[in-house]
Amino acid sequence: MSRPVLFVTRELPPQAQKRLDALVDVEVRQSKSTKAIIRSDLLDGVATADGLLCMLSDKIDEELLSAANPLLKVISTCSVGYDHVDTELVKRRGLPLGYTPDVLTDATADTTVLLALMASRRAKEALCIVHEGRGGFSLSTGLGTQFTNKTLGIVGFGRIGRATVERLAPFGFSKIMYTSRRPLHDEAKLNAQHVPLPQLLAEADLICICCPLTSETTNMFNKDTFSLMKSTAIVVNTARGAIVNQDDLLHALENGQIAAAGLDVTVPEPLPADHPLVKHPRCVVLPHIGSATEETRNAMANLAIDNALAGIFDQPLKAEVE
Repeated sequence: MSRPVLFVTRELPPQAQKRLDALVDVEVRQSKSTKAIIRSDLLDGVATADGLLCMLSDKIDEELLSAANPLLKVISTCSVGYDHVDTELVKRRGLPLGYTPDVLTDATADTTVLLALMASRRAKEALCIVHEGRGGFSLSTGLGTQFTNKTLGIVGFGRIGRATVERLAPFGFSKIMYTSRRPLHDEAKLNAQHVPLPQLLAEADLICICCPLTSETTNMFNKDTFSLMKSTAIVVNTARGAIVNQDDLLHALENGQIAAAGLDVTVPEPLPADHPLVKHPRCVVLPHIGSATEETRNAMANLAIDNALAGIFDQPLKAEVE
């Protein structure tokens, strides 16, 4: 009797890949590249798959579901976000959708702090000085800013937003504000105050974007929102690139509407090396490394494997999108 087929769209981190290679109850077919799978290869692979383990870069839409094996039983994405999946279509097809929440919270919050510090202390400009072999200690040039007695604003107060507050609070912020659909009952534990978005934008010195990408948050940060901010404000995005209108961000930086920005997510990914934001001295751009630690990426991949196997063998998924 033939084994069910699990199609995996990319090479996994070493520990999870070793586990995948050792599976005996399923036939694993996999794109062994570390880069995003070619669309035609994805469509070919899903045509005979009983389970699909995909990545954030793999668009799960009507075209893919039409090409999929009629007996496809589960889609498991190795990501906490699922804006690349047409969830309504998947639901109508009766397919469980697995994802990987919780396991990447700490790593992504760490990256948010990294970008906040790099932007506030003008680390990009300082590294250029070192790489170019010029300059040295200066009492009056290259000065950044610190967070003591400043206001922190968190847009999206889920797991990552809360973990970011826990890490940044010890830097001495005098006030912490957040936006979410509703005030949280335990906000006092984090000394945080629920406020409307316009108030947060107007008062915060550091604004960290930690919300999911939805129709409501797409282009949330645009010329109108940047115009509300302090000229000294720093904006950090470790959520999804499409939440920020990058042309408007560039305009805000070039015209002194805000002081600096840090981006771990962009549209597209990666940004071209000659993109104005990549070249801008007060914009730090990272290549979507928010969850890029050995511990987190292996945990994500293992949870994605768990979800895929559970779906193939008609078991409840460990983490399923409702």
